[in-house]
Amino acid sequence: MDLRKLQKLVVSALEDIKGRDIEVLNTTKLTSLFDRIVIASGDSNRQVKALARNVQEKVAEAGGEVLSVEGEDNGEWVLVDLGDIVVHVMQPAIRAHYNLEELWAARPAKRRLAVEEDGAAA
Repeated sequence: MDLRKLQKLVVSALEDIKGRDIEVLNTTKLTSLFDRIVIASGDSNRQVKALARNVQEKVAEAGGEVLSVEGEDNGEWVLVDLGDIVVHVMQPAIRAHYNLEELWAARPAKRRLAVEEDGAAA
């Protein structure tokens, strides 16, 4: 399935079940393992599980393949691996704690700036 089509399908599936704060990160310059990370929040274990399940169902209906799913047991953080796209559905506290957006940022500006300042002062 085409990457753009798959990304649109995933975002739509998350919006269908009222997923919040949906973010799509382009990781093509950071890793060759996958091209996109999609992160969304759900307010409860039940909603997180429902969001992840809806992504799986919509991708399967469209002829796509779900490679694996992790975390469905507790529903705090469910990862859906679609190959080119990895979907993370998390409760807000878990999402804030792990901060995947910063982890996968192309340029963590604060640290890079601090290193450059230290280097210039030496």
